[in-house]
Amino acid sequence: MNTDEFTQQIKKVYNRAGTLYQRAGESHVIAYPELLGDSLEELRTSLEELRVAEEELRQQNEELASTREIVEAERQRYQELFEFAPDGYLVTDADGTIREANRAAADLLGIAHNYLIGKPLIIFISQEERRAFRTKLLRLREVGSEREWEVIVKPRHDKCFHAALTVASVRDRQDKVVSLRWIMRDITARKEAEEKIRTYHLQNLQLQEASRLKSQFLALMSHELRTPMNAIIGFSQLLLRQRNHQLPPSQANMVERIFNSGKHLLKMIEEILDFSKLEAGRLDLDLAEFNVAALVRETVEELRCLAEQKQLEVNIQCCLDNPCVVNDKARLRQVLVNLISNAIKFTDSGSISLEAQELSDNRVAIAVRDTGIGIDPSDLQQIFQEFRQVNQSLTRDKGGTGLGLAISDRLVRMMQGKIKVESQLGEGSTFQVELPRQIPVELEVLS
Repeated sequence: MNTDEFTQQIKKVYNRAGTLYQRAGESHVIAYPELLGDSLEELRTSLEELRVAEEELRQQNEELASTREIVEAERQRYQELFEFAPDGYLVTDADGTIREANRAAADLLGIAHNYLIGKPLIIFISQEERRAFRTKLLRLREVGSEREWEVIVKPRHDKCFHAALTVASVRDRQDKVVSLRWIMRDITARKEAEEKIRTYHLQNLQLQEASRLKSQFLALMSHELRTPMNAIIGFSQLLLRQRNHQLPPSQANMVERIFNSGKHLLKMIEEILDFSKLEAGRLDLDLAEFNVAALVRETVEELRCLAEQKQLEVNIQCCLDNPCVVNDKARLRQVLVNLISNAIKFTDSGSISLEAQELSDNRVAIAVRDTGIGIDPSDLQQIFQEFRQVNQSLTRDKGGTGLGLAISDRLVRMMQGKIKVESQLGEGSTFQVELPRQIPVELEVLS
């Protein structure tokens, strides 16, 4: 029962009571006692209805008080959320004049809260963006809301910062904008991070272009150098093979030095050329079936003379039930030459051992072991990086471009295999190449 209904009920009771008194005052009531009884009964009924109405009103008042307490608690909670929210919250009228603001908004705008109320929000926008701000403020009356609206805010006593504004309009029953709700967030750190990312991306593109130009230069120079080096090696061989006109020993020694130096330079040129092709993705595999055990023996025999010059023992052990594999024979030979040459180069005494074995039905492994100087475990993660050489004082004496292992690692990965190394200083090294018995054609094309 609402207040109007209760008022009507009271009026009805008063009217009945008035009627009762009027009847009781009439002289003929005494002559008709039954009329007095009816009037009293009617009065009793009206009083009972009044008590019921009073009870309903009391109950409604209690419910209303409880509801008011709940509403007040909710209002207080939302007020605290509004005040202590980390982002700036503002309420303005349709023209952008500030009516409410929380502490974060006052801190962002650099002005005390009590001086912030009543000021136009536009005065805190940088001068160069105010015209665009006014235009968008007018558009808000039509579109109703705006998300991630980026502006440059100029606080009262501080430097400018980038802010993201989210705005929502509040409309009356006539669909007229009566106020605007604003969320203001400082995004200076995000903008700086985005700028750094753009800078890094640009630098990355520049590095990629520099790398491409470097690879192109290396490939071009390698091609240009191979022709004269092949001529030097070829003419040196002709001079050493002459029978009719034998060279004096001193001249023969000089020609042989020219020949050996030419071969060394040509090997370095070939490594640089292969590396440039690998970087450019222009090195393809030539797949064919071959006997991997025979390849190991042939490669060892080609390099055995280098081991014999240092009086190193060379051992070969093949434990393959089926020695046939489908892969790139020339590239696997190149990997083995690099590994065996390194083993001989860094081993002054002891032996070099090669072992070919089956890991499973579809994978084989070739291990190259030496008793050389070994590698510090802390350097093992770096030995397959291009132009990276460990034990610099020793490798400088031994020579090399620092590309052999990097090329070997990339070639093995192209052949869908992997290369592993185990080593300890002074105890030698073991390099193991694992390869699939056959490369799937689709994988080879993707590589």
